[in-house]
Amino acid sequence: MTTAAEPQVPSMATSGARTKGLGGLSQWWGVLAGFLLIAAWINSAAGPVIVIVLSAATAAWCFFQAPVTCGAPVRGREDGCRNNASGLLLGCYIRQHRWQKLKMLIVRRQIRQFCSGLFSDGKATIVTLSGMASVVSGLVALIPGVIVH
Repeated sequence: MTTAAEPQVPSMATSGARTKGLGGLSQWWGVLAGFLLIAAWINSAAGPVIVIVLSAATAAWCFFQAPVTCGAPVRGREDGCRNNASGLLLGCYIRQHRWQKLKMLIVRRQIRQFCSGLFSDGKATIVTLSGMASVVSGLVALIPGVIVH
């Protein structure tokens, strides 16, 4: 119980303000990991372990957290669901869309549709190319002797 002398100050959680750290920038940590990965390749003093860890972090961000459109198959739309999604492999907030996107990778007839959705717009194209580059970067750092110094 509060008395009349104590002013009530609304808390951050109930005032409608964003409660995410850094005002919503915490979802973009993968971009920082990607820039650090590029810097690790430029700086020859960084060892292969650092490159592998940064490659795995960037790939995980691209596949599971990067903000892209859902693209799950929807009746009446050729381009699929247009809701915001988390990552290339996951769908939007609709639970069925998450399973549809993962099922598209397993069912042989739907792999082509999934791959065409990877390059559907500019944001998805950049995230797809970043994910592929980080996977290749990790493989190159993992296999010694592939790059001639």
